[in-house]
Amino acid sequence: MTHTVFVDGQEGTTGLQINEYLARRSDIETLRIDPEKRKDPAERKRLINASDVTFLCLPDDAAREAVTLVDNPGTCVIDASTAHRVDPAWTFGLPELAPEQRARIRASKRIANPGCHATGFILALRPLAAAGLLPAGTQIAANSITGYSGGGKKLIASYQGAKRVDAPRPYALGLAHKHLPEMRVYSGLGVAPVFQPIVGPFYKGLAVTAYLHPRQFSRKAAPEDVRRILADYYAGEAFIRVAPIGLEANTDDTGYFDVEANNDTNRVDLFVFGNEERMLLIARLDNLGKGASGAAVQSMNVHLGIEESLGLT
Repeated sequence: MTHTVFVDGQEGTTGLQINEYLARRSDIETLRIDPEKRKDPAERKRLINASDVTFLCLPDDAAREAVTLVDNPGTCVIDASTAHRVDPAWTFGLPELAPEQRARIRASKRIANPGCHATGFILALRPLAAAGLLPAGTQIAANSITGYSGGGKKLIASYQGAKRVDAPRPYALGLAHKHLPEMRVYSGLGVAPVFQPIVGPFYKGLAVTAYLHPRQFSRKAAPEDVRRILADYYAGEAFIRVAPIGLEANTDDTGYFDVEANNDTNRVDLFVFGNEERMLLIARLDNLGKGASGAAVQSMNVHLGIEESLGLT
């Protein structure tokens, strides 16, 4: 069976990557808008309503406007912006979130794609909250280093242009990053973290690091206990790997951690480092893969009832 798909915002980083995924598939017919009409509401409306699935790869306000164009009850909208991520009328597009999440995505016509930083944070912390090891109301301190591709064309140009930037740059220092609401809601903790992201001088790759102190725990737990909670929660998940405990197994021969090791995949690796006095919990992913376009395609697969990993690695 062939499904028709439209990418509204096909020229952006996420839209281009989604189209690359779809171009390799024989079961998808991609509807293309004439570049001269890409801002024409009537043409966009026609294509949206002609599709089985429309991806919105647009700024927040434009995504909200695009939803008003939908009048075909059969069209599923997958929004890659932040506009609808904590809207209770929308389903959060993270199939691994909870046992019932795939059924929700399958039944929904409005799916909000998670943010890249939020994906790592939620996947790392949700199992600990669900197990009761981290009580609701625990505030976690976390940072995230990400490739510059996540910032869009303007940021990409600043790292690749004539006045190339070669240093990592912390940002969102007002501690009000746009991913905080979804981190608060879907981590199960109910409290936004103290979160500080960093743009690195590399194209893509992302690692979220959460700082854990055992005094935050509801019961005594060593790193292996934390790892076991993660492994049990994600048992059978094709795109999530919980790494064994050990510095040598998870760093290079000089002790450094590879942020880019999951590039060009839809995988997330979870790591626990430290000891019984202090721990680090790290989630590694491709910010353009599981952090954006790959996640959107995964949710599309789930919604359409086809093989979840189709077209993804």
